[in-house]
Amino acid sequence: MQFLLLAYDGTDKDAFERRMKSRPEHLEKIAAVKKAGNFLCGGAILDDEGKMIGSMILYEAEDRQSLDRLLEKEPYIRDKVWEKIEIRPFRMAKIET
Repeated sequence: MQFLLLAYDGTDKDAFERRMKSRPEHLEKIAAVKKAGNFLCGGAILDDEGKMIGSMILYEAEDRQSLDRLLEKEPYIRDKVWEKIEIRPFRMAKIET
């Protein structure tokens, strides 16, 4: 089952600094999630000036509980980088070329 995560960073004056401090560990954890086959794609959401303000990740997981267990180890959640998180079931289009 696929899940779309949209997460927006806090808007306080320290928000970007929290993101940058947690980013190396976040990328390390995402690499492990990808290696396990649970990360399909993702990246930073940018503002109009190109500054990172959030994240989009497409996960593959057995069910929502399995995804929640993956997210327990997410540094951006633990370190309060993401202020608003939305997770929705998702189905990637199968497009034949």
